Amino acid sequence: MGTAIPFIKMHGLGNAYIYLDLFREDIRVCDYAELARRVADPNTGIGSDGLILIAPSETADVKMRIFNKDGSEGKNCGNGLRCVAKYAYETGIVKTERFTIETLGGPVAAEVHPSGGAVETVTIDMGAPALSRRAIPMAGKGEGRVIDEAIEAGDAIYRVTAVSMGNPHALFFVEDIDEAPIETVGPLLADGGHPLFPEGANVGFIEPVGPRELIYRVWERGSGITQACGTGACAAVVAAVLNNQAERGSRVTVHLAGGDLYIMWDASSDHVFMTGPAEFVCRGMYFAPADL
Repeated sequence: MGTAIPFIKMHGLGNAYIYLDLFREDIRVCDYAELARRVADPNTGIGSDGLILIAPSETADVKMRIFNKDGSEGKNCGNGLRCVAKYAYETGIVKTERFTIETLGGPVAAEVHPSGGAVETVTIDMGAPALSRRAIPMAGKGEGRVIDEAIEAGDAIYRVTAVSMGNPHALFFVEDIDEAPIETVGPLLADGGHPLFPEGANVGFIEPVGPRELIYRVWERGSGITQACGTGACAAVVAAVLNNQAERGSRVTVHLAGGDLYIMWDASSDHVFMTGPAEFVCRGMYFAPADL
């Protein structure tokens, strides 16, 4: 007989995770990586982009742990942060509209925007982007920023800009997002198989529309193509500013497959602010196999 695990499914612009509330539930599962793989399976599990734990923290108001659908643990997740913020506020885990969330990539500040008690949108202070090669991390010569640098992937040469938002992003500009080589370049860089990205990277493609508007698509490390990536949208705006394709200090609309996020890279604080929605999908009970 397995364990009955209460869960919540939420999504941010279609980037859906299974959430476990460790404030209220004593869930005795040792192998969260394997649990993530099983619940993410749409045929034998629930179906999701992975698993997120909402837990007490010794250093912040809430702690978030992220497991991708392949079981790897992620450092940060913008869409996940907005969902955790919404859940924490609406369930009374936090009492104020501004609070902090601990992640493996570092602490972040969240601000919910409620209406009638329900949180419609959330703003996350994603902190300052890390831009040095070693901080990404990215191999190669030099210690400086990686902006419009030639990279070989498969049988072609592309121009990459690298940004870390608590997790690594390899970003490419394209003229037509519908022609972006997401399914070919994405797997080559995402999961540690490329010599320049030893820890892998989220692989994003950007079509500039104007100085305050971008179209963005992504192959996420550990998950593949997803409907949205919050840290990726932030990284895309930073990359666009670095390549003179967007205005720093202005709110930039980023169109993702699942909807829009609003990103601003502040000039004075150097922090990136992300605003967007978070939605509940369902609650339920997952009957975990005994071997977990």
